Amino acid sequence: MTKRCSIFILLFISLSFGAIAQTNPSREELQKQEQSLRKELDELNELKNQIQKNKKTTLAQLNVIKSKIAKREALVNSIAQQVALIDNTIAANQQDVVKLNTELDTLKSRYAKSIEFAYKNRSGYEYLNFLFSANSFNDAVKRITYLKSYRQNREAQAKAIAMSSLDLNDKINQLGLNKKDRVVTLNVQNDQLKVLVDDRKEQDKIISQLKGKEQEVTAQLKQKEAQRKKMQSALMSIIKRELAEAEKKEKERLAKQKASNETSVKTESTKSTNKSGGKVAGVEGGLTKTSGDRPYSALETTEEGREASISIESSKGALPWPVDRGNIFVHFGVENIPGTKLNRNADYIEIAVPKGSSVKSVANGVVKYTGDINGDLTVIVQHGKYFTMSSHLSSTNVSVGQEVKAGTVLGRSGINLEGEGSLLFILSKEGRSLDPESWLRSRR
Repeated sequence: MTKRCSIFILLFISLSFGAIAQTNPSREELQKQEQSLRKELDELNELKNQIQKNKKTTLAQLNVIKSKIAKREALVNSIAQQVALIDNTIAANQQDVVKLNTELDTLKSRYAKSIEFAYKNRSGYEYLNFLFSANSFNDAVKRITYLKSYRQNREAQAKAIAMSSLDLNDKINQLGLNKKDRVVTLNVQNDQLKVLVDDRKEQDKIISQLKGKEQEVTAQLKQKEAQRKKMQSALMSIIKRELAEAEKKEKERLAKQKASNETSVKTESTKSTNKSGGKVAGVEGGLTKTSGDRPYSALETTEEGREASISIESSKGALPWPVDRGNIFVHFGVENIPGTKLNRNADYIEIAVPKGSSVKSVANGVVKYTGDINGDLTVIVQHGKYFTMSSHLSSTNVSVGQEVKAGTVLGRSGINLEGEGSLLFILSKEGRSLDPESWLRSRR
């Protein structure tokens, strides 16, 4: 019982340390994250400059500044974690310096005693007396060996002191570099905090301006809501059509299978009657069940449909982005417009991208629609029982019925209702909208 408890405790400790290692990123990982966030902030600044050319305060400006604040806060947090890691390194190095100082003092004390002893017993007479006082020849040899090892030990002590002194100097130098690194990192953090304050002031300014344009903002939201409903209506029509066609094909397949089984039974019955003059019982058949424990879906009755669904499910959280660069400035879900009582309902994400950017398929599938929906050029791709919609396109590169792979260019991005470069992206599972952000891989 005690042995089992010990094994359990050791396993628990190892798992705990593994979890800590996973939750605490290294300095290198944090620096990579910082670089990625800075790149995203640069892209957002470019977008902000483009939007400001309109010389008109819009929801898009508010979306961009909110995204900037979120990225800036993440950047400040990343730098704060780096400072914490540097503090831990400094503390560890300070402990090492104290430890090395103690070890060096001990080595010097022992060496001093050794030198003192050698000085007091330095005369040749005492050396010879020590040898000749041996009881036997073997004892004399042992005494000679002892004196040699004693001399070698003193030399080793001197080398150990020299090496410890070097280690101590290295640690002191490293500690100095750590402290300088901490000062530099703290200065970077303070700079970002100052910019964050400016960003928040700018957000307050935009919100104040939008408050005075509540009617205009309301009109924008109504226009967006009308567009959203038409997009969803078009997507649902296509999904219903695909479901109906899949169910029809499955019924036809089952009917053919049943007819085939009945023919087979009749043939076997005839053969049996010819051989024995009697009749045999009929064989039941016709209906087949979907293999595995997956819930039934008419869109997964074919091997291709199941594979496409499983492929996209297994890639949840790691699906490639539909664009190479860009930032989400309209997030999935209900969002309140700050400073107003207005809400925006988005069952999609909107990604700010330069006009003309390549828009790609996020997974293997089949193109089910290309064309205009409410004035927006749109491509819809089916991935088993999942569907993706890419809208606000300026051109398309694919046609209906075409099989596409993850990364296939579907078309080029265009502009949204406000005239800014963007991509509207929807992910649906048999008509139920999903949050694409939780399915796409992290940008960092």
